Amino acid sequence: MVGLASPAEAATSATATYAKTSDWGSGFEGKWTVKNTGTTSLSSWTVEWDFPSGTSVTSGWDADITGSANHWTAKNKSWNGTLAPGASVSFGFNGAGGGAPSGCKLNGASCDGGPSVPGDNPPSAPGTPTASDITNTSVRLSWSAATDDKGIKNYDVLRGGSKIATVTGTTYTNTGLTAGTDYSYTIQARDTADQTGPVSGARAVRTTGGGGTDPGPSSKVKLGYFTEWGVYDRNYHVKNLVTSGSAAKITHINYSFGNVTGGKCAMGDAYAATDKAYTADQAVDGVADTWDQPLRGNFNQLRKLKAQYPNIKVLWSFGGWTWSGGFPDAVKNPTAFAQSCYDLVEDPRWADVFDGIDLDWEYPNACGLSCDTSGAASFKNMMQAMRAKFGANNLVTAAVTADASAGGKIDAVDYAGAAQYMNWFNVMTYDFFGAFAAQGPTAPHSPLTSYPGIPQAGFNSAEAIAKFKAQGVPANKLLLGIGFYGRGWTGVTQSAPGGTATGAAPGTYEAGIEDYKVLKNTCPATGTVAGTAYAHCGTNWWSYDTPATIAGKMSWAKQQGLGGAFFWDFTGDTANGELVTAINSGLA
Repeated sequence: MVGLASPAEAATSATATYAKTSDWGSGFEGKWTVKNTGTTSLSSWTVEWDFPSGTSVTSGWDADITGSANHWTAKNKSWNGTLAPGASVSFGFNGAGGGAPSGCKLNGASCDGGPSVPGDNPPSAPGTPTASDITNTSVRLSWSAATDDKGIKNYDVLRGGSKIATVTGTTYTNTGLTAGTDYSYTIQARDTADQTGPVSGARAVRTTGGGGTDPGPSSKVKLGYFTEWGVYDRNYHVKNLVTSGSAAKITHINYSFGNVTGGKCAMGDAYAATDKAYTADQAVDGVADTWDQPLRGNFNQLRKLKAQYPNIKVLWSFGGWTWSGGFPDAVKNPTAFAQSCYDLVEDPRWADVFDGIDLDWEYPNACGLSCDTSGAASFKNMMQAMRAKFGANNLVTAAVTADASAGGKIDAVDYAGAAQYMNWFNVMTYDFFGAFAAQGPTAPHSPLTSYPGIPQAGFNSAEAIAKFKAQGVPANKLLLGIGFYGRGWTGVTQSAPGGTATGAAPGTYEAGIEDYKVLKNTCPATGTVAGTAYAHCGTNWWSYDTPATIAGKMSWAKQQGLGGAFFWDFTGDTANGELVTAINSGLA
């Protein structure tokens, strides 16, 4: 091994540890982590291992992986071979079968740093911790033991993805916490060779009492979705961002949606985007479009908006609920997909309008309007390709699920692996409940926290954010989602949540959904639950956020150190932008 004197010395200077990060029955995702435990730099690394018959590598990333019979070899790429003392690097792969690796060697020596015997399987994941004795400043955690072929040495206790303690038993009391604050805990076992296994499930804990301060910077992302089709029946145009006062209170706009079809990014409604002519009274700058100008429509109005508000960044968002069905085909060749998106977003006719790309895939390796089985790594591979193509100066973001249920949509994807390539995630912390369950029970569609009687465990903002953190996504790359609309049922007699219903309440554009600007007058809030408002008027029952509940959610987001907030969408707000104002004030 280059940089080390001999295999005997190498054995004490580097380790390679393995973890199975996902398993979907017919296949799995594995990850190796190489760490330089010596005092001199490594300039290259090679990991070798054996799989039992019937288990194989089908694809890999961040290493050149080859196989012969049951023996597999992974060599570093040109850009990740050098490791300073204490540094580590990971590479991953998708596999078929269910066997575990054995006989591991790192540069010809033992992967666990031992002197002679190669190979040592990492420990299993401990049980998800339970929380007890919760006070203003402390919590007691307990978990079931992990297993290992050589024995368990100790456990690392992780809070928000960072190690806070190492203990030999299966309990730990965390003290010095802040009252009224949400925390997320996971546990990771270490074996006698000091290898770590996969982390346990996450346990969200909120300390008792109140208070808490913002640990993050004063500048937060304040992002709104501008819908391409809003220029029709809703009569909402880019100029409305100015007249409502919203343009002065936001930092980013997601223009939605471009299509994903045929393995490529494609235009959504070209007429609305680039051709619709605006009169002087409709235009942002009061100047009418002409018949022969090269660019009209929303794109030209966004260009004019940015001229007046140069701090605003605009991203073109692709996919969404209706057009997510194209992602599984597109990610079969992430590089080609990224190239197609770059060519469209950076088209010379409107390249100055956009500052990056947003991918709204509902949902990778799970089901939305259609189902995807591309695997846990497909989202990460897509984002890696996007970053490689769009470069460091463009924004690369995504809207992502908030399903924190056990084995749910967050668990199905390597979001932590993708985070290194992304600026942030728009966590869709809304639409948890609604009249798509026509008979109820009635429940707030955007609960901040759990509450007694919630219809589905894990369907709330706090647990979603905690699970992303526990997976390893930095808090400042998570944005809290706010819906500028309500979801409602009809045939409801019970005012409190949990009532039965006969179907969806009438809505202006779609049954069961209504804009905040309408509901604030037609069905004012009568109560709050889990940090959001609800209203019972006649036989209709609605839940939605108000300026007051948004203020509470923004305070929580700051306490969590989140990167900011986003909302769907501008058209649901009042003419004077009172919900945007609440987000802006709450994040100040």
